[in-house]
Amino acid sequence: MVNGVLARGFAMFEGYPTLKDRFGLTALAVAQYPMYRGVARLVGMEVHEIPGSDEEAVGVVERRLGDYDFCFVHFKAPDARGEDGNFDAKVAAIERIDALVPRLAALEPEVLMVTGDHSTPAGYGAHSWHAVPVLLASRWARPTGAAFGETACRGGDLGQFEGKHLMTLALGHAGRLAKFGA
Repeated sequence: MVNGVLARGFAMFEGYPTLKDRFGLTALAVAQYPMYRGVARLVGMEVHEIPGSDEEAVGVVERRLGDYDFCFVHFKAPDARGEDGNFDAKVAAIERIDALVPRLAALEPEVLMVTGDHSTPAGYGAHSWHAVPVLLASRWARPTGAAFGETACRGGDLGQFEGKHLMTLALGHAGRLAKFGA
């Protein structure tokens, strides 16, 4: 058991690089859950007031997308229903979000990504090690005609990759990566 921490050898906390510092992006976060709002502030995102529903969160993006290079929207219900162990409620939560994706796509963003920050299988009732599906839509993405879901995404164009590469994929598909090589 740990009952104390000896802090020595450092002078000051320099802070985390912001999305503006690291990628040159102005960013908006729309999230109901406090942890996601806190992390968003930590990396320099403007955090919008708490929306009352997922539909309102998408409405915020519809109104404000033109003011930012990047918008992050977090939907909590699929995770919460997975933790509850309620499979039917988790499916319904995912279907409600699926119904909102066309509204986001209609905004014609340079890149639209839909994914999860972790897997929470209803049968397991907790966060797990399982891969999460990633949908990436842009004018540079090759459409595969595959359905978006856990099974289809295992064989999709993107294959499996570590989450740390997600931003590079987004920037590349937005035409915002610096030239690489000769």
